[in-house]
Amino acid sequence: MSTLETNLIQPSTGTSLTLGASGDTITIPSGATITNSGTATGFGGDNTPAFYGELASNTTISRNSYVKVTGLTNDEVDTNTAFDGTTFTVPSGEGGKYFLYASIQVDYELAGDDGEEARCYIYKNGSEIKEAKWRVTGSHVNRYTALSVSMTATLSASDTIELYTLLNDDSGADARLLANATSIGGYKLIGV
Repeated sequence: MSTLETNLIQPSTGTSLTLGASGDTITIPSGATITNSGTATGFGGDNTPAFYGELASNTTISRNSYVKVTGLTNDEVDTNTAFDGTTFTVPSGEGGKYFLYASIQVDYELAGDDGEEARCYIYKNGSEIKEAKWRVTGSHVNRYTALSVSMTATLSASDTIELYTLLNDDSGADARLLANATSIGGYKLIGV
């Protein structure tokens, strides 16, 4: 092996510079620093696909039924055109580990003060994969309840992710999910 010592390597005008060939390993030794002042492509990643959406308006939810939350279009983020405000679908070639999170905030003003329950779910392909629960029986002073859930999940192309809720009230009344406080999001993890 020979050593080349120089302060500048540059290609001929209008061409590109290639280091190594297919199958070669280029090693940056410990203690060395790579400084980039240009555009870097093909290094690391940028945590995409990424998606996020908040409930755009307060929504009354019928009691005692599993309800898919729709209308998550406020402050929407959708890096890969894979989130329609209700469902995130993993794009082709983007399988891997994802960090997912969801939250609901419930207003029980309609329901009264007689015992309530709230559940927040992340669904994958139509089935629950993560849940948070809250329940109070009898009289209480909580008009608002907030729940959140987060997790990592291995997802494959075409897998779907959705936010579901279940709300109950001992008297049978409905409750509202609050806009801007009910949301779902996630992003692909790098190097996992």
